[in-house]
Amino acid sequence: MHRKLVGIREAAEFLGVTPSTLRRWEHEGTLLPDERTAGGYRRYDLARLRPDQFHRLTPPRKTVAYARVSSHDQKDDLERQKQVLEIYCARQGWTFEVVADLGSGMNYHNKGLK
Repeated sequence: MHRKLVGIREAAEFLGVTPSTLRRWEHEGTLLPDERTAGGYRRYDLARLRPDQFHRLTPPRKTVAYARVSSHDQKDDLERQKQVLEIYCARQGWTFEVVADLGSGMNYHNKGLK
């Protein structure tokens, strides 16, 4: 029986991931290529790959939405910003967290941002 072997780009597209993810999975031992060419290129057998088999291995991404106002007088504005961000993220179907900041300057050491 003849197998159809494809390169890493086509295999990644078939699985709905990036080539970097396939390289990482190979490094972790999760998914090894079916063969390597003399030049070291990975080849995968599409008949052996099933997208549903691998999507569960990729942890879900989390979106962080950031709301900020510069003074305590704008606290109501901050609440509105948070609501708008929550609605937008929810409509996109994202897993998300809203971080709110109150202050006149950016503080990259803010506990919420860390």
